[in-house]
Amino acid sequence: MALKDIKTKIASTNRTNKVTRAMEAVSAVKMRKTQATALAGRSYARAALAILTRLAGTEAVRRHPLSRRRAGSRVALVLITSDKGLAGGLNSGVLKRAGEAVKGHLVSDVSVYAYGRKGEEHFRRRGYQITRSFENKSDDISLTTLAELSQDITDDFMRGNYDRVVAVYSNFKSTFEQVPMVRELLPLSLSELQGIVSDIVPAKGKWSHAYALEAPAAYEIEPSDSDVLDALIPRLITVALYHMLLEAKASEHSARMVAMKNASDKSKEVAHDLTRLFNRIRQANITREVSEIIGGREALAT
Repeated sequence: MALKDIKTKIASTNRTNKVTRAMEAVSAVKMRKTQATALAGRSYARAALAILTRLAGTEAVRRHPLSRRRAGSRVALVLITSDKGLAGGLNSGVLKRAGEAVKGHLVSDVSVYAYGRKGEEHFRRRGYQITRSFENKSDDISLTTLAELSQDITDDFMRGNYDRVVAVYSNFKSTFEQVPMVRELLPLSLSELQGIVSDIVPAKGKWSHAYALEAPAAYEIEPSDSDVLDALIPRLITVALYHMLLEAKASEHSARMVAMKNASDKSKEVAHDLTRLFNRIRQANITREVSEIIGGREALAT
């Protein structure tokens, strides 16, 4: 390899290192902000979902249309991914779990609600119906949009358009660990709700020793079971979706920061190896030229 080519590669690698370090710094700032938001919201999300978890064991909820299981195979898939790449295996892990969630279903039986461009493009290429899609560029999450989405999903479920509503997202465990999760939102299930609540508590940290949920023997609901549950359940599903988006945002920035740090370290290593190769070849060229000069001088001397 020519010295000029190696020098060009070293310069290109150093430029890449500058870009990845800048992206790492930006992701680190965003990661701290989104982590703080997600962690701060965990106690509120847990309290809100605890209400629904307690109600889920009552007879009124068991009779509610949103709790009835059906024999059909129509599925609404709420998929939360990012709009951007360069986040390691974050999106691929979520998409893999989403594919497993709809495995065995006909493409025509699956309706996708895609929050994030990566998920939308993945399922659109495979011929799935994208019922609604949302951008996931901003770190600010619109509760109004989520409330509309939650209402649409619950209304369609009650009309019989769907037999199941499944959410797939990335759950934030730590800066270096993000776990793709699959949770069934509808029909309401006590075990699934308890699973969502248990996911909210981190393995380590401030809320790692949260109290256990205790359900009373019965509730008296006024003015009527149906009126309260028709208003309450979509709101609490909105809280669940909002929390999932917060977790996904924290996971995205954490994964991107780690990926950019790895890229920065690797580019530095590549630049170091190329510099050593450049010096080795240059030294070999100098040695050869000196040998040629000495040989020429000796030839002239004889």
